[in-house]
This record gives sequence, C-alpha cells and structure tokens, in this order.
Amino acid sequence: MGSKNKLKRFKENETFKNVIQPSREEVVTNFIHKGGWHSFFGNNNPIVVELGCGKGEYTIALAQKNPQKNFIGIDIKGARFWRGAKTAIEENLENVAFVRTQIELVDFIFAKNEVSEIWITFPDPQIKYKRTKHRMTNSDFMKKYHQVLKKDGLMNLKTDSEFMHGYTLGLLHGEGHEILNANHNVYKNEGSPKEVTETQTFYENQYLQVGKPITYIQFRLKY
Repeated sequence: MGSKNKLKRFKENETFKNVIQPSREEVVTNFIHKGGWHSFFGNNNPIVVELGCGKGEYTIALAQKNPQKNFIGIDIKGARFWRGAKTAIEENLENVAFVRTQIELVDFIFAKNEVSEIWITFPDPQIKYKRTKHRMTNSDFMKKYHQVLKKDGLMNLKTDSEFMHGYTLGLLHGEGHEILNANHNVYKNEGSPKEVTETQTFYENQYLQVGKPITYIQFRLKY
C-alpha cells in the first residue's frame, strides 16, 4: 500500500464515528471508554473483542451475524481496519467499533469483567524463542485477557500455524485452563462453531487454496 493511500485512510478514519484512535498515554492514564463501552454502544449487549483484527473481516462478519452483541476490533494498523470500519458504516452496523492501539494494552482498554468473548484470528506465531513475549497466547497475555473477561468468558484462537496451535494447547494444559474445543483441521473435522467455518478472511482463503489446514481452540481461562 502506497504512503499516499495510507495517509488517505488515516484521514478518513478520523471522520468515522466507529473508530477510536487514542494516544498510548491516553490509554494507560485514563482511557475514556474503559468501563463504559455499553454507554458507547447505547445498550447492555455482550461485548466481543477481536485482537489483531487486521482488515476487520472477522469483526464485521461476526457483527453481521450477531446483531444482539457488540464487536470491537483492535489493531495498531489503522490503514488496515479502515476497510472494516468503512464497511460497518456503509452497512449501518451500529454494533461495531475499532480501536487503534497495541494489543498488550487490552487491560487498559477494558475494565474488569467487561468483555464476554475474545477472538484471536491468525496471529503472528512468533516462532523464535526470543519472540515468546510477543506471542499472543503466552502466560502474560492470558492474564490480561482473564482480567477483562467475565467469569465464564470465552477465548477463541483460529490459526494456520501448527506451532501456535500446539504451543497454546500445551500452555492451556500446563496451566490447567478449560479446553472446550480443539480442532486440528476445522474444514475436515466436525465440531467447530459455525463462526469458525462460515467466516473466512482474505489470508485464510489463500491458505486454503494451497491446502493448509486451519486449526481452532476454544477455551476458558482459570487463574
């Protein structure tokens, strides 16, 4: 994507009512929407979060299918989720928002027990050992998720990375979390929720075209 196109999208994001672009300082000191997301949406519907939402494809697809829930996509790259934000406006989806910030600040974006469900879709597996701290399902991240999730809140990981799938399963078993669903190939094996098999991202379609299996884990965190 050219720099001019990026700047155009950044500028357009500023006009979207469903896009919030706080500075890091605003997030860590006193984020205005923390604990007040139901007021932002104007209802008390469950809040579902997609971390590392990319173009916002999953956030949008879930919002379209579940008007009784509110969906928030989080990503640091605003030029990417511009597409999702624009689609939501074009389709009058009032249950969608996007926040441009770092994922590691999730516990500053939401209050304790404010989130009902979290989706992590096709994250960078950060395979190298020295990158472990950036892996989105490491112990430190899990504790942040646990803090913002409701007591019976759900976690979902959908990935094309066998490494990420195996690493996460090992961590869940080792720490005693509750695994509700573990599927090594969601399009060949039965048992995955419809949200997993009926919603596909641009990159997921590319993986499928070359025969790469898509894996899925649903779990609850128990700390």
